[in-house]
Amino acid sequence: MKEQVFWENIEVGNELPELIKKPTTRQLVQWAGASGDFYEIHYDKEYALNNSLPGQIVHGALKTAWLGQMLTDFAGYHGKVKKYMVSYRGMDVPGDIITCKGKIIAKYIDSQDHMVDIEIWLVNGKGEKTTLGKGTVMLPVKAE
Repeated sequence: MKEQVFWENIEVGNELPELIKKPTTRQLVQWAGASGDFYEIHYDKEYALNNSLPGQIVHGALKTAWLGQMLTDFAGYHGKVKKYMVSYRGMDVPGDIITCKGKIIAKYIDSQDHMVDIEIWLVNGKGEKTTLGKGTVMLPVKAE
């Protein structure tokens, strides 16, 4: 298990540990089954190409889930992801290496909760940011 991050040890500008994903067509089919999103652009290459896409594309909700996983991993067992949101700015495709990234942009206390705001994004293998967002995480403080 990963070591717990504490609010006292975080500074604005710190980067979160990256989370690397390597989506496959099989994973997209599995996500389609779990989510109920069976739009053919996610698993049928010919269909996607006939719709002016570069091939199958990763579900937006799956990309959102990956960023949520990165935030949850960062928060640790005693932290909480309070909220996050994303917007899609580009397509990701199976076979590419997708990197989830984050950077602390604010640190504050809100009603006795120790919070950090985090800028989050996905980067594809070409270095393009395809999904942008922001999250808020409550972190524990060190026991005195």
